[in-house]
This record gives sequence, C-alpha cells and structure tokens, in this order.
Amino acid sequence: MCLSELRRGQAATVALIPDETLRAQLLRFGIATGSRVLCHAKLPFGPVVLRFGGQEIALGRQLAEQIKVQG
Repeated sequence: MCLSELRRGQAATVALIPDETLRAQLLRFGIATGSRVLCHAKLPFGPVVLRFGGQEIALGRQLAEQIKVQG
C-alpha cells in the first residue's frame, strides 16, 4: 500500500522508499525504512500530513504515492 492510501488516524510502518533523493530528504526528518508514522490528516487534492516523533510533516500526494507502507 502507498502512504497516500492511509486514512486519517491510521498508523503504518515505512516499508520502501525507492527514490534515493526522496529517501535522503525523509532521512533529514528522521523517517527511514522501518519508521512508524501516523496519518494525521489528508487534505483533498493536497498533501498527506504525517505525525512522527512529535512533529508534523506534510508530503505532497505525488511523493506519498512513491512511499510503500505496511500496516
């Protein structure tokens, strides 16, 4: 399942970040393969807002579609 498919309030573990550049960007926020994230909000036609480690991070839908997660 893609990160963009999570529903509000649903938690998941990051399974795969295939793009090397995106992987490096997320690592700056502390998100890597194996990280547990919570979908805090999904804005219609907008970003997916994640809650991770006490912070909120908004990712565009196109980026969120590239990240694979598992429940």
